[in-house]
Amino acid sequence: MTIEEKIKLSETRIFKAVFPNTTNHYDTLFGGTAMSLMDEVAFIAATRFSRKKMLTVSSDRIDFNKPIPSGTIAEFTARVIHVGRTSLRVHVEIFIEQMYEDHREQAIQGEFTMVAVDDDKNPIPILDE
Repeated sequence: MTIEEKIKLSETRIFKAVFPNTTNHYDTLFGGTAMSLMDEVAFIAATRFSRKKMLTVSSDRIDFNKPIPSGTIAEFTARVIHVGRTSLRVHVEIFIEQMYEDHREQAIQGEFTMVAVDDDKNPIPILDE
């Protein structure tokens, strides 16, 4: 299987309904909650790509372009965009849509770097050599 095929097969989407228990005093999704869910979907995509134990080593430039209000549906998408020897980068986007309207827009995007590790948490090659 080619790297491009593995990338396509590892693309990951998670949907969440945004309820008041996950929002701040502005009735929008907490930024930390959004980042946590972004890290989770990045981890899933990285694991699906590599089928190895993966750890987050960094997040890069998370842009909060639009607030995510309570009562919306949030779609978290993750796609591997770069594969190195022991690490890979995953681009994550959050799209929001109103529950009762046909409108969808990007709210947040960012990148996460994940590293493949062995049982002792030492870096190992992403691709079998």
